[in-house]
Amino acid sequence: MNAQEGQTETTQVQHPLRVAIIGGGGHVGLPFGLALCDCGHTVTLVDLNEAQLDTIRSGQMPFQEINADQLLPRVLESGRLHCSTSFTALSEQDVIIVTIGTPVDEYLDPSLRAFDQVMEDVFQHCRPGQLLIIRSTVFPGVTQRLGRLVAERDLQIDVSYCPERIAQGRALLELTQLPQLVSGCSPQAAQRAARFFSDFGQEVIELSPVEAELGKLFTNSYRYINFAISNQFYMLAQRYEADFDRIYHAITYKYPRMNGFARAGFAGGPCLLKDTMQLASFNHNLLTLGQTAMAVNEGLPGFIVERLKKNHDLTGLTVGILGMGFKGNCDDPRSSLSYKLRKVLTLECRRVLCTDPFIDSSDFVSLETIQQESDILILGACHDEYRSLQTTKPLIDVFGFTTRQEP
Repeated sequence: MNAQEGQTETTQVQHPLRVAIIGGGGHVGLPFGLALCDCGHTVTLVDLNEAQLDTIRSGQMPFQEINADQLLPRVLESGRLHCSTSFTALSEQDVIIVTIGTPVDEYLDPSLRAFDQVMEDVFQHCRPGQLLIIRSTVFPGVTQRLGRLVAERDLQIDVSYCPERIAQGRALLELTQLPQLVSGCSPQAAQRAARFFSDFGQEVIELSPVEAELGKLFTNSYRYINFAISNQFYMLAQRYEADFDRIYHAITYKYPRMNGFARAGFAGGPCLLKDTMQLASFNHNLLTLGQTAMAVNEGLPGFIVERLKKNHDLTGLTVGILGMGFKGNCDDPRSSLSYKLRKVLTLECRRVLCTDPFIDSSDFVSLETIQQESDILILGACHDEYRSLQTTKPLIDVFGFTTRQEP
């Protein structure tokens, strides 16, 4: 793996295992599978998305991941990486890892139905002696509940919860650099999971299952709430006609006590809001900080449009959105607030144009077109392509990305 964006030495395991990853074609499962193959394990990616698996088999990454374009062909050539849409291969494995997403329902409560259905399929094909590792973000108590089901059915497998904590797009850089949270429904399960990740080259921190579940939720909720603080401050600065980016630079410059102060901007993606709402649901909706953070972060697109309407008659104008991914240099549009911004603008403007260098969409236009035809531009994602953007059009940049002063 190349890690300048770091070149990391891959630890070769002494006792290679056969590993299946459920959800192996996704943003969490695929990089993990590549890394496991690279250190000597044999991995089967199990995913229902046949088209995604065909892309992987061809040696092409289905999404952006630093260093993966070089690693994927190498592990395919080694013969250690396999792909399947069937659960039948699970009985041949030593370790089964679950990385499927866990959505929230229309009430923003955790929806366990899809997770339970997958686990039923897993149970039908597992065999005694296997280690089952859950890496999906789950509602507190789910792991112990899973352990009870396994015991009631006398499946004789060890159940462990080891949440992933990597940043999307940087998994191969971080998998061997960040400590791994490990837990198990029995001392043996925890020990086996700790040994698995230690052999893989990771430092491990052992917790109880509910502590590990809460640890993952705390991590994402903390970040989401931090973003909400900055977004609330941004809104306050706007109301006073003050430059938030100048304030940010001034109060963080050589002032260590503000090191944790996030920048303003869209807090989107498939995890932060969802995990904050899972934590709120676990506490019977008493996580008022999380609910307030949701109102602030989700309300930012509407606030931007309302501010624009104070100075512009949008009904006759074309507004262009630069970047539709949920974060900078990312090709993932899931839960991106740029789409919410587009929806709000569509009700107010003559026309809304969108562009993104990483996302292929038939209704997007080129950067040149959006610059020529838009009356106002709004930065939706901090892609490097936009950092030195030259334009005479008004540019709304909540992130302060295009004019950023580094402390």
